[in-house]
Amino acid sequence: MKLSIGAVALVAVVVTPLVGAAQEAEISGNVGFVSDYFYRGIQQKTSSGSAGLDLAVDAFSIGTWAADVGDGNEVDLYAALGTEVDGFSISVGGTGYFYTGDFDSTYLEGNLNAGYGAVSAEFSYGQYRPDAGNQTYWFLGITVEEEGLYATFGTFGKDFGGEYFEAGYGVSVGELDLSAAWIYSTEALIGADDHTLTFGISHTFDIN
Repeated sequence: MKLSIGAVALVAVVVTPLVGAAQEAEISGNVGFVSDYFYRGIQQKTSSGSAGLDLAVDAFSIGTWAADVGDGNEVDLYAALGTEVDGFSISVGGTGYFYTGDFDSTYLEGNLNAGYGAVSAEFSYGQYRPDAGNQTYWFLGITVEEEGLYATFGTFGKDFGGEYFEAGYGVSVGELDLSAAWIYSTEALIGADDHTLTFGISHTFDIN
């Protein structure tokens, strides 16, 4: 785990100015570690540490999250506007994925999330910006979760392709959140059909 001081400083710089401007805001931080960092069925790094800050004011939320990806750090910035009525939730927002090293290039997305009861869905439409030229893609993920158990199916379209299935369980022990997940990714997504078992530990804390 070698999350750089620079990435953590960037996290603080993004969120800190909002703290004074939002006296009614709910502000929280988080730190974590996973045995294998996977995102949407794709392995980013074995053994990765992370840290993040989140701020919510009524229906609006904004935050940032950074993780060690070996060759530098991934730094995410995101914001969303959401509401919940009679058990149905919906939110719209955007996410940017940036990298301090040469691990990858920039991703910019628009995000739509909805949920009802134990079922939630995400649809994201994005642009990938490598040096060789831009690519566009979409991602659809559907999750069923109940009492810590969850299962997710995700698929990509347009210039990206592939599917994955993830099933896992999360539980809180004291102030720690523990998780385990089994992830199966198809050949179109990672070059060969494969599955992985991952474990994680994290802690979320209130700042205000």
